[in-house]
Amino acid sequence: MAAGRAVGAREGGEDAFRRLFRLYRRREGSDLAAVIDFSKPRARQVINAPLSYSSVSDQDASRAGLRPVSQWKAYGLESYPGFVFIPNPFLPGCQRHWVKQCLKQYIQKPNVCNLDMHMSSKETADLWGQSQQQLRNKRSNKREAKTLLEKLRWVTLGYHYNWNTKKYFADHCTSFPSDLAFLSEQVAKACGFPGFRAEAGILNYYHFDSSLGIHVDESELDHSQPLLSFSFGQSSIFLLGGQNREEAPVAMFMHSGDMMIMSGFSRLLYHAVPRVLPNLEGKPLPSCLELPHPTDLPLDSVIEPCSQEVWEVCAKYLQASRINMTVRQVLAEGQSFPTETRTNQELDNVCTGSYHEENSEIKKHKSNIDS
Repeated sequence: MAAGRAVGAREGGEDAFRRLFRLYRRREGSDLAAVIDFSKPRARQVINAPLSYSSVSDQDASRAGLRPVSQWKAYGLESYPGFVFIPNPFLPGCQRHWVKQCLKQYIQKPNVCNLDMHMSSKETADLWGQSQQQLRNKRSNKREAKTLLEKLRWVTLGYHYNWNTKKYFADHCTSFPSDLAFLSEQVAKACGFPGFRAEAGILNYYHFDSSLGIHVDESELDHSQPLLSFSFGQSSIFLLGGQNREEAPVAMFMHSGDMMIMSGFSRLLYHAVPRVLPNLEGKPLPSCLELPHPTDLPLDSVIEPCSQEVWEVCAKYLQASRINMTVRQVLAEGQSFPTETRTNQELDNVCTGSYHEENSEIKKHKSNIDS
C-alpha cells in the first residue's frame, strides 16, 4: 500500500471503517470539513484522471444526454488507482430522463424490487400509478402515509442480483434497458473500457434516514470491467476504503449528476454510504435539476422528454430522496455461469426476488452500521 494511506487501528472493538461510518452517520455534531467535494476539489489527495476523448464522439455523447467528453472534468485519488470521479457531465435538463426512468419505467415488471417480498405481482404492477397523485399533493410539513414509491428500496435489472446467495444466475435475467446500456457504454469507453457490456444493474432509492452498509461488490464473475455509479437528487457521503476494514476510508460528497467509476485496484475495495443529506445549496432541489429538457438533442437520442406533469411528481419525490444507479458487467467475453446444483430454497429465492435486508435498508438503519 502506498505511503500516506490512512490505516486505523481498532478502538473498542471497532475497525477503522466502521468507526468513520458511525461518525458520518450522526446527524448532529459530525464535522464535514474533511469530506472531499469534487465540484470544487482542493484536497491534497485529489489528482486529475485521464479520459479517452476520441473514443466517444460528440454525437454519441449527446445521444446519451452528456456533454462532449472534452468538456468533462475527471478526478482520481492518490493510492486509489482505477477510481475515477466525474462531477455532473450531463447536458442541462437530461438528468430528468434518468430520474423518470428510475421512478416510472425501470420499476415495472419483469424487473425485481424489494416490494415483491411481501406484495403480490398485481399489487406491484403499477407503483407509479398508485403513488403519483398522493406524492404530488404531499405537504412536507405534515406526516402522511408513505406511498409505494417511497417504500421502494431497490430494483434489479438484467441479471437479477440475489441478496441471500449474493450471486447471479443465468436463468434469472431480463432484458437490460437499452438507454441505460448506451449511457453506460459511452461512460465506460471514455474511461478506457471500450468493451464494457451493461449486463446487471442495481437501483438504490435512499431517503434522509437511509444508509448503505459496508460492503464489497465482488459477485460479478468478471472483475476486469468497471463498476459504474450514477447519482441523482439529494447529496450523500460516500466512503471508499481499502482491501480490509482496518484501513480508514476517505469520505467524499456525491451530488446530483455525479458519476463514479471503480476499476482495477479500486474495483474490489470496501465502500459504503453512511448518510444522505440535504442539497448543499440550501434549496429543495439542486440547481441542475431545475433546468428544462433540451430541445436540440439528436433525433436518435435515448433521452426522452419528461413532461411537466411527470416531473412535478419526480421533483416532489427527490426533495427528500436520492437515487443511485450502479451498472456492472457480470461475465467476461465468452464466459458462462458455472454449472451448479441449487437447493430448493435457492430456487425459491430466485423466483421471488429474495433480498439481503441490510442492503435493501428494510431493517432498522443501525443494522447497516454493523454489516
